[in-house]
Amino acid sequence: MHDSSSPGPLAGVRVVELAGIGPGPFAAMLLADLGADVVRVDRPDPSPVAPDPAFDVTNRNKRSVLVDLKSPEGPGQVLDLVGRAHLLIEGYRPGVAERLGVGPEACLARNPALVYGRMTGWGQHGPLAARAGHDIGYSAVAGVLGMIGPAGGPPAIPVNLLGDFAGGSLYLVVGLLAALHHARETGTGQVVDAAIVDGAAHLTSVFWGLLASGQWQDRRGVNLLDGGAPCYSVYQAKDGGHLAVGALEPQFYAEFARLLGLGPDAPGQWETARWPELRALIAARFATRTRAEWESVFAGSDACVEPVLTLHQAAASEHLTARRTYVEADGFTQPAPAPRFSATPGALRRPPARPGADTVEVARDWGVPGLLSSETSSDSQAR
Repeated sequence: MHDSSSPGPLAGVRVVELAGIGPGPFAAMLLADLGADVVRVDRPDPSPVAPDPAFDVTNRNKRSVLVDLKSPEGPGQVLDLVGRAHLLIEGYRPGVAERLGVGPEACLARNPALVYGRMTGWGQHGPLAARAGHDIGYSAVAGVLGMIGPAGGPPAIPVNLLGDFAGGSLYLVVGLLAALHHARETGTGQVVDAAIVDGAAHLTSVFWGLLASGQWQDRRGVNLLDGGAPCYSVYQAKDGGHLAVGALEPQFYAEFARLLGLGPDAPGQWETARWPELRALIAARFATRTRAEWESVFAGSDACVEPVLTLHQAAASEHLTARRTYVEADGFTQPAPAPRFSATPGALRRPPARPGADTVEVARDWGVPGLLSSETSSDSQAR
């Protein structure tokens, strides 16, 4: 399902993405979903951990050209694209883009209004800046990983959503769009240093306020929102399924307690000294019925109880189906563009880009005939 009639709110914004994996490509995909013209500069020697191009959702709505940045003409080909671009995304370690001849100085010299986005885990400076790393390490150092998990147990791993994509990609996109606004107002571009450790730390802002006010303990599994409170936790049903309970407000908790059948002698919602007793009571009640049976009990209520779904179950759920949150495109299920716009909706316009498949088209549309150099063909790929 592709819709070329919905260009999106970023129609006309041209983006150069220097190929990488993880948060950089996801940020570029978000821009592309919202209508930006994203050209991904792929390398002749792709990363060994790169996903199959046909199923790489982060490359949808993009076009790909193949450039060997280590060849004599490679940097110039990228700079030709930069001369026509509004935004650039790169995710190398600090100093690598400069050594390849496509660092901020070279790019801004070619295009002074360019916004140059740098996506890294540790940032462009600091004691760890030159070190390798991954989401789990960045989240750990930022204080995020240590917040998640049961009291007395190990930290739980929220896949790479909180670091790579929330603390990384989303902050890069916000930075790019803010700097693009500034560039359009002033004609002056700049460099956006988007470090996952910075973004992940920024996500914890509210908890620093709660710490300062004494409303949060700096350890996991004992607080209001980390599973410590029995009214905000996950419980297992009779059949092994799980239900998420978020009955924080008194009126919602009263509805929850009534439908669950806690009874008048149950500990109060905020009797913290009796929380272990209350948790055990709630757990025992949930264990008497299957997840589907509890779903029926809580259906239509404000008890704030929802089933914990797998990815496939989420895609088939009634609410997300009604909203078309997931769509079928290019032979498999994937999330639809988000968020939604009333006048300029985003759309799936193109399948995941195949490396180098769009070189001729991009050379024509962007007016950069130098991309068609024979050095970007098989001779370059063989090096």
